[in-house]
Amino acid sequence: MNNYKNDNTARRYIAHVSIFGTTQIHLRNPYIVAWWSAAFPGFGHLLLSKYLRGFVLFIWEVVINLKSHVNLAMIYSFQGNIDMAKEVLNTRWLLIYIPVYIFAIWDSYRTTVDLNKIYVLAERENHRFNSFSIGAMEINYLDKRNPILSVAWSFLMPGLGQLYIHRIIGAFFVIIWAVIFFYYSHLLEGISLLFSGEIKQATSALNKEWLLFFPSLYGFATFDSYMNTVENNKLVEREQKNFFEKTYQHPSFCIVKGKKVE
Repeated sequence: MNNYKNDNTARRYIAHVSIFGTTQIHLRNPYIVAWWSAAFPGFGHLLLSKYLRGFVLFIWEVVINLKSHVNLAMIYSFQGNIDMAKEVLNTRWLLIYIPVYIFAIWDSYRTTVDLNKIYVLAERENHRFNSFSIGAMEINYLDKRNPILSVAWSFLMPGLGQLYIHRIIGAFFVIIWAVIFFYYSHLLEGISLLFSGEIKQATSALNKEWLLFFPSLYGFATFDSYMNTVENNKLVEREQKNFFEKTYQHPSFCIVKGKKVE
């Protein structure tokens, strides 16, 4: 049940509140979105709430990256061992990886530019949207959250920041893949050995290919939760402003150059 049933009379909408989360369009920097796609294909689209495309590109990145040994080659190149980096690369998979990688960057940039234009038009139209949704499984509503808490929860475990702001779909996806990365990278095992003083064993226990996924995952989870918390807070203020204006403000009330005119 929603507190407002969409009548589909508007051409564009700024936001949609459902039991699975709050989806909204807002102004974004296309270069930042493209950068996240470059850091990890799929992240740029997830920032735009284009989940299906983001999930496909993310899974593609993980599978093809591991098959072509891109992460392993990066590790060798960081160590200055260029010959070994060339040797471990599997060109049969690498040549498939490159065009999709470029597409992810280009498409996220293009989509961001388009959504920014749509936001400007939707903001001018300023059509009403629901702010409360309740169902048998979940309850979601617009309210203000602390962006610092979103960052803190994301640092503790990727995906918890998204859960904090009720972005259920993105949170589950990030948490599931975080668990997979933790398991196959043996990161927690390495940390346990490190605390025990077994530095060599801790280093040898790590799977470097899987471990290299973590910087992008942690960075994305933190940035996404912080950004969406800030934008959700703005959306709350916008919804309250529209409600008060429609409910309590006199139709003839207007402000010209900062002065009230009756």
